[in-house]
This record gives sequence, structure tokens and C-alpha cells, in this order.
Amino acid sequence: MALEAKIKDQLNQYLTKIVSPVSIDAYTNKEPSSSSMVDLLEELSGMSDKVSLNIYNDSNERTPSFKVNKPNESSGIQFAGIPMGHEFTSLVLALLQVGGYPVKISEEQIEQIKNIEGEFYFETYISLSCHNCPDVVQALNILSLLNPGISHCMIDGALFQDEINTKKIMSVPTIHLNGKEFGQGRMDLEEIINKIDTKASDKAAEKISEKKPFDMLIVGGGPAGSSAAVYAARKGIRTGIVAERFGGQVLDTLGIENFISVKATEGPKLVAALEEHVKEYDVDIMSLQKAKRLFKNEASHYVLELEGGGRLESKSIIISTGARWKELGVPGEKEYKGKGVAYCPHCDGPLFKGKNVAVVGGGNSGIEAAIDLAGIVGHVTVLEFAPELKADQVLVDRLRTLKNVDVLVNVQTNEIYGSDKVTHIKYMERAAKEEKQLDIEGIFIQIGLVPNTDWLNGTIELNKYGEIEINDHGATSLPGVFAAGDVTTVPYKQIIIAMGEGAKAALGAFDYLIRN
Repeated sequence: MALEAKIKDQLNQYLTKIVSPVSIDAYTNKEPSSSSMVDLLEELSGMSDKVSLNIYNDSNERTPSFKVNKPNESSGIQFAGIPMGHEFTSLVLALLQVGGYPVKISEEQIEQIKNIEGEFYFETYISLSCHNCPDVVQALNILSLLNPGISHCMIDGALFQDEINTKKIMSVPTIHLNGKEFGQGRMDLEEIINKIDTKASDKAAEKISEKKPFDMLIVGGGPAGSSAAVYAARKGIRTGIVAERFGGQVLDTLGIENFISVKATEGPKLVAALEEHVKEYDVDIMSLQKAKRLFKNEASHYVLELEGGGRLESKSIIISTGARWKELGVPGEKEYKGKGVAYCPHCDGPLFKGKNVAVVGGGNSGIEAAIDLAGIVGHVTVLEFAPELKADQVLVDRLRTLKNVDVLVNVQTNEIYGSDKVTHIKYMERAAKEEKQLDIEGIFIQIGLVPNTDWLNGTIELNKYGEIEINDHGATSLPGVFAAGDVTTVPYKQIIIAMGEGAKAALGAFDYLIRN
């Protein structure tokens, strides 16, 4: 597996940052995948005199796999498979960090990781096309590097299919801790630390509650919230962002090709740029915090109560909590989530290689999912409730050229069945009122978004879809409370629109503060 010349040039620059020796211990068998892995590792080790390669056959380790260690000292970092695609960055970072290049996290986090007590063996099942998986892999590698009681192995699900089937893993990233499931989906370093450090949540709540009142507090860290924070901070007022995860839904978006002035980018890259921009200003960012309740206190400040127990005060509030994947709401959906029911075709598609799957939804996201999956799985069936597909014609035309895709329109998905994983679904032909069965091993649900306003019921005016009602200044029914982005009634849920709405809401809130 030869690296492209451009990648090699970049690697040559990166590998000069290794300051101490690194030992790669590779475990191989006679399969072609082992040869490909060794070719890659030989090429990498040949690019730096500080990197050595040792090859072992007939090992008790997973094969093919390799560990990245300091000589005679375990780092706890292992890769089972060939970490190319989105995981190539994870490999390069592992080489650099084991070789003495400092990890880019706060001293406070470093100290917290070092003080975590216990033995933790993490396994992360990934696909090389998953754009959320590297965040998990890199976070767990940092934990392994800093704490001798923690170790981590990245496992390519496409290469270790028997293990995937035995453990019934049908969604990536899936994290196991000491042999039991620990979590699914994207998790960042702070989130993982908080889950294994039992005292972290109480400490965070106490620290948050001690903060002085804000002039403007933004609830939600997606495009709308980020934009609002920049506009607020530039006014010189005390600004804070509190969010479950910075970036929100954009982190789960792979291709972005309609963000004006940027021809093409990916969700995680855009989020990184947003966070970097926000951090240029004096904005207090509080992640991993979920809003629970909003009310006013005796000082006429708004109080935001958090699920973790903390409380924040502010003179004005901007709600930009965004939206989440809409669920079908049929029997079997929740029971088989992660066991055949999936929402991200880019992440989970490779786990269904050669299998029959369904995609529910005939809009742009559904048809894009079907097109992507057709190149991986055995067969795709698209189910659309309406009498015709709603996607752009260019996508529909592309779909019609694919031989392993069937389209069913004017049908209603009624139930999802299975044993330990999905085996079939039942749907009804709406015109004939006839129920039928479709044998599948996976179902990808792509039917739109639902606003994250459950915590606001009875507090603020919402429309029948649960969206926050706002005026042309972003103001809600509560004086001093504004809203922006996908959580509101503004039509066309697009990143660029959310950013504009965030700026507008911040300006509206600032005007409120001046006048009151």
C-alpha cells in the first residue's frame, strides 16, 4: 500500500516533530491485509530514523494489528486493521504523541486524566469512512498515553467481520470498555473523561454554578450559536455558550457543498473552524451540558438549570439548540437502534457490506443515502410515504441508473422486526391498503429533523411542530429571550441560514440590553 507523493511530502514534515524513539510492533498472518499493513508501516518507518518496525507472526494478538510504543514501554495504543481513510490522521497523531510531541489539551485535563484510578481496556469498532470515529479513537489514544491504567485498540469493522457479527455491532463508532458496551456515536475527550471519572460531573456542576451572571448566554453550540457568540463578544459584553456538544448536528454532516465561498468541506472541519473563531474572543464555552429548565429569579435574571445540576444566570438568552434526527416512531425502532436501525449511512454503511438494507425517506438526504449505500451493500430498497420522491431531480436521475436499488413510493413503514438484530420490516401500500414484508438486515431512517425544544414546553411559545416562534429580530414570546437556527420557525434548515439567524439574534439581544 504505497502512499501518494503529496501525502508523503506532508508526512516528512510532520515526522520531523518526533523527538524520541517510537517502536511499531506489528502482528501479522498470511492474509493479503497483513501484507498491505506491513507495506504501509515499512513506508512510514522508512521516513524517520526515530521510528523502528518489529514484525511478529502467529501472535495471540488480533491480526493484522500493530501497537505504537516507546521502546520497552507500552503506550496502550493499538490499531487492528489498516488505519487509512479518516483514520490516517489518528495513526499520524499516535506516532507524533508517542514520540514526544505534546498533546493539545489543557493542563487541567492532563492532570485529571493522570489521576483517574482503575483499569480500563477500550475497544473502538470503526469504519474507515466514518467521519465521527477519529474523534473517539484520538481521544482514547490520548487517555492511553497519559494514564498507564488505560489502553485502547481501534478495530476496523470491515476487516474483522466475524468479530463484528459475534458482538452484534451494527453502528460505528461503538466503544466497548472491559468487554461491555460503553457508548455509541461520536464522543469527544471531555465526554469520555466525564463518564469514567465519577467525580467529574459534580465538580463541573459546582464550577458552573459559581460563575458570575452573563450579559448574554447562548444555549447551543452549532452554527447559529457560534455566530451569535462572535457577534455578542465583539460588543464587549460578558458572553457564554453552554452546549451538549460544540458543533451540534453539523458534526454528523459529511459533505457540505453549498456553503458560499467554500466549494466543499466536511462537518467536523467546519465545526473546528467555528470553534477556533469563537475562541478568538472572550467567550466562556461550557460543553457537555444539557439544558433542563429556564426561569427568572428575583433579580430579574434568567436562570438556566442544567441536567448535571449546575445553574447559570444571564440578563439575556439566545436559544440555538438545533434539531436532531426525526424518528419513525414505529414499534421496533428503539429496540433495534444500533442493531440494524441506523441514521448515518456514511458511518454505518460499511458494516452492511453485501447485505440487503432499506432507506426510509425520499427527500435529498434519503436519496443521497441510497446512492452511497448502493456502492457498499448488496441491495437497497427506498421507501417513501408520498406518491413520488421529493429529492432534487439530479439525485433521482442518478438513483435510477443503479441496478441494485428499488424504489417504493406511497408506502408507510409500520413496524421493524428482528431477533438479536433487524431481520425484516412491515410496510403498507397506501393505495391498496395491503401490508407487505421486506426482508432486510438494516434500515436507515432519513425523514428529516425535529427541534430540540422538549425542555421548553410550557415556558415559551412553540408552533405545532415544536419550533420556537420568533419575530424578525429573533425575539421569542419571553422578553430578553431570543432564538436562532433550526430550533426556530425560520424556513429552510441550512447552515448558512442558521449563521445569519445567529448574528441577527445576537444583535437583537444586544439592542434589548441597551434599551433595558
